[in-house]
Amino acid sequence: MSKQFFGTDGIRGRVGEAPITPDFVMRLGYAAGRVLTGIGNHPARGAHPTVLIGKDTRISGYMLESALQAGLSAAGVDVLLTGPMPTPAVAYLTRALRAQAGIVISASHNPFEDNGFKFFSGAGTKLPDAIEHAIEAELELPMQVKPSAELGKARRINDAAGRYVEFCKSTFPNALDLRGLKIVLDCAHGATYHVAPYVFHELGAEVITTGNTPDGLNINHECGSTHPQQLQQEVLRRQADLGIGFDGDGDRVVMVDHAGNLLDGDQLLYIIAAHRQKSARLQGGVVGTLMTNLAMQQALEALNIPFLRAQVGDRHVLELLNQQGWLLGGENSGHILCLDRHSSGDGIISALQVLRAVVESGQSVSQLLRDLTLFPQVLINVVVSHRIDVTTNHALRQVVEAAERELGIHGRVLLRASGTEPKVRVMVEGRDRLLVEALAQNIADAVKSAEVASLT
Repeated sequence: MSKQFFGTDGIRGRVGEAPITPDFVMRLGYAAGRVLTGIGNHPARGAHPTVLIGKDTRISGYMLESALQAGLSAAGVDVLLTGPMPTPAVAYLTRALRAQAGIVISASHNPFEDNGFKFFSGAGTKLPDAIEHAIEAELELPMQVKPSAELGKARRINDAAGRYVEFCKSTFPNALDLRGLKIVLDCAHGATYHVAPYVFHELGAEVITTGNTPDGLNINHECGSTHPQQLQQEVLRRQADLGIGFDGDGDRVVMVDHAGNLLDGDQLLYIIAAHRQKSARLQGGVVGTLMTNLAMQQALEALNIPFLRAQVGDRHVLELLNQQGWLLGGENSGHILCLDRHSSGDGIISALQVLRAVVESGQSVSQLLRDLTLFPQVLINVVVSHRIDVTTNHALRQVVEAAERELGIHGRVLLRASGTEPKVRVMVEGRDRLLVEALAQNIADAVKSAEVASLT
């Protein structure tokens, strides 16, 4: 059954447009409070259950936080407020403070005009589909505000950042440090701005920080993991050993080597997996997604590391990891899961796992990648005015199948509708860049033609 509001990663949209409006968010808080804390038709969890709320640095976060808090209070739920805090920090603090659920107000890597909501269970994990369906069902019912004596209360957690800094440091071996490494951090003017510099500095690195002056409007603007050019330039200018770039809510990470080369999530995941296998710390295999580069899969298989693909989205990666009993997975966007370190994807902790490999091996990130050369991968986002079923459209399938025949075993084609935006994503990869680019453009043109045809 399809969902009306929840997409691939929570609820997201343009602020001021449905559903990201104060009145809807208040109702969302009420509905989520009843479902996530076991009120209403769900098993009771106490007279005053608790939900923790964090947010990134968008200016709209103040407004949406107040509306969300009001809805939760109306449902009789107590609220803990952390202020600006990375998404994985909220996952950790929800678990550490024994809250029944956690909510992050963030639109991740999107521009500041957007915002949204990510939800965590009391165990610090993303919600399953059944709970999201239950919240949407609750939204259809009228709000029934608790009597005044039963309303929820709210208080701020003033030491949230310090707690999270110490947690991140605890995931790095006590016997190791980062002394001798010069690292440039790009915090995307987002939620890691007051956390990440302390983590890496206190572990001994020389830290140069950029993207750490949020003003509510500059989050992700020409910086961070989605716009790494500034980070690449700063690494070269400062003659740093490497650079680390986060997205606005801190659950993704990319890195830059000393020569200014950008390293994506596939490359970072490979470094972690290969080093863990070498040191006999890899449990099972690795889970990627439909977007994971084919060369990465082949490189892991050359090391006898099992590899499986999940649907796009860290929640799907987590589900497959749990099914297999494995601990390591991720996406090429830089969303990496190290389940022996945290219950959710965490940009800071993922970077520390890469740095552990660097320190223990005595090699640079580029040396650790000498056995992996990614295939050229072209991604075209085709903006569409309405949803197209890319799996059943006959004309599209013919174009895709022709491309797959031309690529053979050394390439892939992926065509999927975005779960968060009105776009169809066309991805083609293979050994020959010119061929890959031509095939991707041909499929993108076919998508536009299919959209026009569906309107006539």
